[in-house]
Amino acid sequence: MIQYALKCSNGHTFDSWFQSAAAYDKLANAGMVTCAVCGDACVEKAIMTPRVRPARKADARTTVPLPAANTINVAMPPAGVEKVLAELRRKVEENSDYVGKDFAAEARKIYLGDAPERAIYGEAKLEDAKALIDDGVPVAPLPFIPNRKTN
Repeated sequence: MIQYALKCSNGHTFDSWFQSAAAYDKLANAGMVTCAVCGDACVEKAIMTPRVRPARKADARTTVPLPAANTINVAMPPAGVEKVLAELRRKVEENSDYVGKDFAAEARKIYLGDAPERAIYGEAKLEDAKALIDDGVPVAPLPFIPNRKTN
């Protein structure tokens, strides 16, 4: 895993984790890396300092740098983010079909024309999601975990 400091064309900065540098490049080229604040798809890597561990015998004291004024602190979301995420969840749930753990198979069927075209959401294993992206199936992760629906 690798953490990148990212910056959108509107000047917002944020951090995000990726499986590898190649995974970041693939997602960025597919337009799937977007700004956490405004949703802008024009995102690039920002200058960042390397994270170096101190020697084992070094003093355990560490300092925490203060975030810049336009930086998002992922640990403490800004006011209103919860409301925006709740609204996004509501819209997704109202306008999409929940397909549960069959998401990857159903998305592939829709992409190939074997199932009616419609908006869906659900759950997929990481390998299955990567395979969909590699095959050009337009999918994106949701910023929330779907509520499991039962019969």
